[in-house]
Amino acid sequence: MSSRNAVLAEALQLPPDERADVAKRLIASLDDPADEDVETAWLAEVERRLQDVDRGTANVEPWDAVRERLARRLRTNRK
Repeated sequence: MSSRNAVLAEALQLPPDERADVAKRLIASLDDPADEDVETAWLAEVERRLQDVDRGTANVEPWDAVRERLARRLRTNRK
């Protein structure tokens, strides 16, 4: 049995929460390292948008309206 199969067989014996943690860590190990410039830019954008909301200058929509629009789009695309 290959080491990969042995590791998988052992991992499958773990309780569900521990298997989920192992899966999460394995997937995270495939991600590229975070680009600090991108992280900084996203944080600045989030802060700008929050300030717009606080000032009342942001275009906002109620969640119920957004959810209904998305559900309608999904129904249309499935046909």
